Formats: sequence, structure tokens, C-alpha cells
Amino acid sequence: MSLIIETSDLVKRYARFTAVSGLSLAVPEGAIYGFVGPNGAGKTTTMRVLTTLTRPTEGEARVAGYSVTAHPRAVRRSIGYMPDEFGVYDDMRVWEYLDFFAACYDIPENERRRLIDDLLELVDLTHRREDMVDKLSRGMKQRLSLARTLAHDPEVLILDEPAAGLDPRARVEIRELLVELASMGKSIFFSSHILADVSEICTHIGIIEAGQMVIQGSVADMRAQLTPWREIVVTLADGDAVGEARRLLEGMPRVLETGLLEPEDERARLSVHFDGDDAGVAGLNRALALADIGVLGFQEETKDLESLFMNVTRGVVS
Repeated sequence: MSLIIETSDLVKRYARFTAVSGLSLAVPEGAIYGFVGPNGAGKTTTMRVLTTLTRPTEGEARVAGYSVTAHPRAVRRSIGYMPDEFGVYDDMRVWEYLDFFAACYDIPENERRRLIDDLLELVDLTHRREDMVDKLSRGMKQRLSLARTLAHDPEVLILDEPAAGLDPRARVEIRELLVELASMGKSIFFSSHILADVSEICTHIGIIEAGQMVIQGSVADMRAQLTPWREIVVTLADGDAVGEARRLLEGMPRVLETGLLEPEDERARLSVHFDGDDAGVAGLNRALALADIGVLGFQEETKDLESLFMNVTRGVVS
């Protein structure tokens, strides 16, 4: 697996305060990586190190193969950085704002108009091309700021809370835009404390608490690691069949235990902990049918990221 961002035992201290403590990141190339943690966990400090805005106290950090301390200019050429503050200039027109940043990256003037047209189309701001930046909504300013990070066609996007403060519709638009950028070959590393934003689009996540990495990996692997069994919820047509259903299921291979859940619409429900594969899950359903036990519902429960977050951060000192 090729890594686009990696850190090893990264430390950042400010006088007596340690903002980041021994952090090791591993972001695969092409990933949408959600960097999750509560306010004050060290997310922004980590991003400032990755973007060469602050030097680490100890440890190593590499972005797109370049050391942030030994080759900072190469890192800056490889990344598009969107801080948690807008960083937009209100006294410019939308197209002028993008033109200014394209010029900063030495993009020739005769190429900039086409580039600006493409960026505005990508972020759906073509119709606001001649507007002053200060007339844009917050969501539009976020999309414009994201377009600015793309002016020099970077390999990696590092985005600090890109959906913070946006209304639900604007958050959805930003998420959809990040997915589209990933499909274009960009590797995306973004921080958030809004777990819904992360769970919708991320391929990988890292959970940070008090400057330390608590857990990281692909979303699927993390769910498997934190919940080593599968939970199947069975809704029965006849409450009198609960005992028979439990005896049958507990005699099946790979069933760890069964339990009663709160009834739903007055219908009995069972929870089945199972550590087998998909074929085994289908076998449970088939066994109930062959035993002539009426089943109204049979579905696998999935743990949401909020549950995972609460599990892994419980007991960690902040």
C-alpha cells in the first residue's frame, strides 16, 4: 500500500503544552481520510505541520513522498490546503480571486482563464463569476475556497473542517464535491468533528484524542476490529416461537449468543451475535424457514461511527 501522508512519532509542543504527542498517521494514496476528534484534540496542529506552516518538535512527517522539514517547497507544490478560516478576499470578484491564486502558482496568464472556467464549473459557481466575494453565502465561499486549493492541480487536498458552520444542504454539497474530487484521482485528508460527514464519504478514518492517535484504518476494518461479531436482528411473527427460535439458533455453527430485544410494534425481536460469513448468515435465515418459524424481519445491524467514536475514546484522558 502506497502512502500519500505518513507521520512517525510526531510531537508538537508549545511551551509546557503538548498539542500532538507521538502521532503516527498512515494515509493511503487515493483515500478519503477523515481525521476525527473533539475540539482541542490536535487536528489543526497536525495539519499545520503537514502543510509546513509549523515545524514539528520531534518526529517525522512526509507528504507525497517529501519531508515537511527537509523539502517544504516540494510539499507545498503537492498539496492544496484549506484552513478552517475562509481566507478569502472580499474586495475581489469571484474570478479575480481564483486568478490571483493561480498567478501565485506561476500559472501563465494565457492558461488561467480556461482554468478558472473549469474550476468554477466544478464547484458550481459559474453563474456567480462576476459577483464580489463578500456577496456569496458561507457555503459558496467554502466552495470557492476549495476551488482555490485546486488551482495548481495538487495531488493531495488537506482540508481543515471544510463543512464547519454550513447548513445541512451546503454540507451535503461539500461532501459530494469531495467524492467527485476523489474520483478524479485526488487524495483527500480532512478533519471534522461532525461524524455524519465522515461516515458518508470516507474510505479511512483516524480518531485522535488529546494529541494521540486512538485508532485508524479503513472504515470496514475498524468496524470489524471494534465489533468482532455480526449482530443479526430477527423479528418473529409469533411471540410464542421465541424459545424455539433461540434454541435453534444457539445450536447453529458460529452463533455466539442470542438475546431478547425490546419488542417493536408488539412483535418479538431477537439479537443474534454471529461470527461467520455471509453464507452463514443466509444459513441462519434458511434454518428458521425450514423449521416453519415465521420471520417478519431479518437484518444485520451496523455500528455507526458515533458508536465507534464513543467506544474508542471512552476512558482516554483529554
